[in-house]
Amino acid sequence: MKVKSYYIGFLLISLFVLSCSAEDDGGSSTPPPTTQQPTPTPTPQVPAPGKSGLSAPENNEVCYEGEAVDASNSEVTFSWEASSDTDSYDLQITNQETNQSQTESGITSTSKDVTLATDVSYSWKIVSKANDTSDTTSSDTWQFYLAGDGQENYAPFPATILSPTSGAAVDDNNGNITLSWEGNDPDEGDSISYTIYFDEVDGLQDPIEEDVLESSLEVSVESGTTYYWRVKTSDGTSSSFTLVYSFIVN
Repeated sequence: MKVKSYYIGFLLISLFVLSCSAEDDGGSSTPPPTTQQPTPTPTPQVPAPGKSGLSAPENNEVCYEGEAVDASNSEVTFSWEASSDTDSYDLQITNQETNQSQTESGITSTSKDVTLATDVSYSWKIVSKANDTSDTTSSDTWQFYLAGDGQENYAPFPATILSPTSGAAVDDNNGNITLSWEGNDPDEGDSISYTIYFDEVDGLQDPIEEDVLESSLEVSVESGTTYYWRVKTSDGTSSSFTLVYSFIVN
């Protein structure tokens, strides 16, 4: 009888253990399948607008007359080539005597009429823009002289600075560097000379050289110093100035 009771007790305990195990297995059910997130669609790359080619007024045109509005103003028609991936254009015009600029914005064609004061040299360029990008692309910069009635002598164009350009870091050659520029006068046959302003202050101090006939000048410099310079162009009757350029010597 003891053997039988022992056997029955062992059987009951075994059934109890199996029952608990079954309950535990039921509690750890298989987790639900993970939902795969969709792959995000990449944002399409918007190309930058292309570079426009300029047409008119032509570069270095010396006697552009335009359409007279009154005794001191003429209407100038600016035209350029369409650029790729472009929705609109900005026309930027700079009075080279005052260095003041004006911008005609949001142009959707490839030409624009603008009234300007005569007897003044101007530079101009086109900035191409697109609606879906903040990138812009600028054209080359051209210059011309807008003639007035009875004008006999035209001021020379401001010189184009070649080297050092503004913001450049340059190496000296035994304590010297060469300033170089390029000049142009609207009046055929006029001789032009240059006055060079070069200092460590602002480029507006007394000139270091006058009546320069060449388009370059060697100057002494010191390493680690920032210099400022500009060029005055004269034809004996009228003059023009460049902007002030700055550079540092390595």
